[in-house]
Amino acid sequence: MKYNAYDTVTAVVKSWTSKARSSNIRSTKRNSNFASMPAYKSIRKYEKVGAMLGIKSPFFRAIGGRVGNSCIIDGRKVINFAWCDYLGLNQHPSLAAAAAAATDEYGTCVSASRLVAGETLLHAELEREIASFLGVEEALLFVSGHAANVSTISTVVGDGDLIVHDEFVHNSAVLGARLSGAAVRTFSHNNLEALENILHETRTAYQNVLIIVEGLYSTEGDVPDLSRLIELKQRFGAWLMVDDAHGLGILGATGRGCAEHCGIEPKSVDIWMGTLSKTLASCGGFIAGSRALVDVLRYAAPGFVYSVGLPPAMTAAALAALRVMKAEPERVERLRANGRFFLREAASAGLNTGNSRGLGMLPVIAGDVIATVKLWHKVFDGGINSSLIVYPGVPLKGGRLRFFLTSEHSEDQIRLAIGTTSACLRGGRVPEANRAVASMKG
Repeated sequence: MKYNAYDTVTAVVKSWTSKARSSNIRSTKRNSNFASMPAYKSIRKYEKVGAMLGIKSPFFRAIGGRVGNSCIIDGRKVINFAWCDYLGLNQHPSLAAAAAAATDEYGTCVSASRLVAGETLLHAELEREIASFLGVEEALLFVSGHAANVSTISTVVGDGDLIVHDEFVHNSAVLGARLSGAAVRTFSHNNLEALENILHETRTAYQNVLIIVEGLYSTEGDVPDLSRLIELKQRFGAWLMVDDAHGLGILGATGRGCAEHCGIEPKSVDIWMGTLSKTLASCGGFIAGSRALVDVLRYAAPGFVYSVGLPPAMTAAALAALRVMKAEPERVERLRANGRFFLREAASAGLNTGNSRGLGMLPVIAGDVIATVKLWHKVFDGGINSSLIVYPGVPLKGGRLRFFLTSEHSEDQIRLAIGTTSACLRGGRVPEANRAVASMKG
């Protein structure tokens, strides 16, 4: 039998986990120690597995200084492809100035729910400009994109309803579906025939049906067939929700997202979700759509009603970013050109980029968990900071490095990232000259 380190380690971990669960079931003694939780034990066991294989944890690395094309990690400058700063606005002076001015005027926070404590003029201004930019009636801000998804989904559907979602939607959508109390079905990624079959078989059994997809999938780098989704939701009398967190600023000629990219009327989609923490270089999330939808959420969504409002500085920074984005559409085109360049160079180097369309995020698929973590370390040692994602974020043997491109990356930086990754995948060493070049870039 061929020896496979991954299978061996997986078997060990499964054995540990099953023993822990069995022990917990047999025990009648109540234990208030968090260290007895299966989740904690699994963390410690994975750390042991890493130590057995000589693999350091790639997570929670300390970053120094402002982050852009490059950043300082562990005292060393590396080229940065791990942040979703798609239009390079994290270091734009107008955002820092707007945040400082908002803090001077309103202080550092709003202290309570906007519903009961009031809101700043900045909140309403940003919501109006987001809605106008997207081409819908209204928008509502949340303190995080995760909260926006969880609260919205669990508010608009419930017992007696059905949620049907793509298998690769974000954790926040999955959690919102679970908390809603609605029945849940999934369909294989971008397989709209499978979606149609589910709707055909089940629609009449439920009062409301919500279809959830992403505008740009953050693990795959591909987009859905939005026109067909709209046709299906109209034919079966369902609502359609598009999580466009990674689409804003990337998709469409002016970065308006999946609707612009697919050439459809934005109001044809019932619920648009977006984030302020990627292209808009701030923090928070939003839901956009009809006036009726936003009114329901404004008075009933727990993540809005019972949560503090977005801090003034973050609100002002996002508003400034949106205005820069509208004033400088060439940033969107530079980003798209970088995506096309990365895709061509990666293909020439024989790298597996899966279904990626070269739009903002490009994955390099490496395989199982251990192989991917080892590759990440080698690439990082070569001066390239990529984003590691492994199971359960992707299929068990679909681990990958994600390269989040920005409008400010140079072709030399992209070429160096691809060359370094290719060399590491093929078992070669990254030349010291490459490391030196990476430390001087950006």
